[in-house]
Amino acid sequence: MANKSNKREHLISPKIDSMMLGLADAFAFLKRFFKEVWVPPYEFKEVMRQCYKIGYNSLALISLTGFIVGIVFTNQSRPSLSEFGATSWLPSLISIAIVRAMGPLVTALIAAGKVGSSIGAEIGSMKVTEQIDAMEVSATNPFKFLVVTRVLATTFMIPVLVMYTDFLALMGAFLSVNSSESVSFSTYFVQVFEAISFLDIFSSIIKSLVFGFTIGIVGCYKGYHSSKGTEGVGKAANASVVLAMFLIFIEELLALQIVNFIRMS
Repeated sequence: MANKSNKREHLISPKIDSMMLGLADAFAFLKRFFKEVWVPPYEFKEVMRQCYKIGYNSLALISLTGFIVGIVFTNQSRPSLSEFGATSWLPSLISIAIVRAMGPLVTALIAAGKVGSSIGAEIGSMKVTEQIDAMEVSATNPFKFLVVTRVLATTFMIPVLVMYTDFLALMGAFLSVNSSESVSFSTYFVQVFEAISFLDIFSSIIKSLVFGFTIGIVGCYKGYHSSKGTEGVGKAANASVVLAMFLIFIEELLALQIVNFIRMS
């Protein structure tokens, strides 16, 4: 009997069983978040501190990247439009590309690398050094203080950073357009806002909220379930970035299909 029980220690296979258990843990973690977020006490001060930390730490990198994206995309698009004599459509093309896709996606990917890894490493180090256990002993809810606050902060701050990135990308594109086409500031932005609709802006904000939630929940989950000392902390930070970026691309694809369906209907 003992030999038979040892042979069936895995339901399907070790890898598949591990993946299914991981999915079950992730859904339980997600369920606990939505339960804890509505239950007092509400850590408003910690949420604001995390919002400031996330925005401040990402500001310089996102500023530089957003500005460069606008210039590069303009310079890449101009030769194609000039072949058809349609360089006057350049501001419209830039605004559509940046507001609909490039702004949210670039910001989310940068935040996944900058913020997601930071959250995973920070919570992971607290986990392996038993600081989370110490918080439980001192009658503090570590899940609410560490996880809920960070997920809410990323969910609120990523849309703000996306709008900031969109603005800088459009300004970088304006400098490129102005230097080659001599388009005035007012003419450029009139064409920019004529090309985008309320659906473009609304879908961009909704996507940004989803991206921010994904970055926060993935970083917290990987950090909260890290183990094996400092090696586990490094793996948690790395896994946070990889998984968050992967999910962001999937969410971008799904959002594109939904928005296109709404636009066509």
